[in-house]
Amino acid sequence: MISLLGLIPIAVLLVLIAGAIFVWAVKSGQYDDLDAPALDILRDDPKPMPKPTEAPPIEPERRDE
Repeated sequence: MISLLGLIPIAVLLVLIAGAIFVWAVKSGQYDDLDAPALDILRDDPKPMPKPTEAPPIEPERRDE
């Protein structure tokens, strides 16, 4: 029974903290647009860069010694 004297204030404090975080999230616009992030995954990826044309390998010059 004595433990309830400590647990009840801790529970009330946690509820107040959770409520304050929720109010902050709503005021800062965290819940304004819930549909766009879900649709972002359906958008096409950017097109890959084209491969550069392959030039023939350059042969090293031979020096006459």
